[in-house]
Amino acid sequence: MIYSYKGIKPKIDSTVFIADGAIVSGDVSIEEQSTIWFNTVIRGDVAPTHIGKRVNIQDLSMLHQSPNNPLILEDDVTVGHQVTLHSCIIRKKALIGMGSLILDGAEIGKGAFIGAGSLVPPGKKIPPNTLAFGRPAKVVRTLNDEDLKDMERIRTEYVERGQEYKNVHD
Repeated sequence: MIYSYKGIKPKIDSTVFIADGAIVSGDVSIEEQSTIWFNTVIRGDVAPTHIGKRVNIQDLSMLHQSPNNPLILEDDVTVGHQVTLHSCIIRKKALIGMGSLILDGAEIGKGAFIGAGSLVPPGKKIPPNTLAFGRPAKVVRTLNDEDLKDMERIRTEYVERGQEYKNVHD
């Protein structure tokens, strides 16, 4: 479902796949070939949310903001199942593992990987191309070529899968 809020309607590119049960409301922009999976909620009723190109936001995730503190996901980001993102910045090609929470003012660096179930506290900065894990999340190592290839595979599969769903259900 797509909802306007206070006269502001989400701006969603025509190539975006939004699965049944997902809700997108208010000041939200979603760019080309991104995918929003089943029962995800993206609310832009407190501050803007911007989702770049080829971003996949997997099932049961929640995206929201605090006043005057937007939520930004750059291009090619993967957001795993049941993730909560709140007024943070996720840089290009980052991957947020299932069940993680990324809180206000946190910044996930380009190509970083947040391990499943992690908590990135307010204001925490995770450097580019690192694996961070835990509650609170701590950097455990630099990503290797195999990690980066796997992250690329996941991103590519979600873009392709989203287009397959879109072609069948539009």
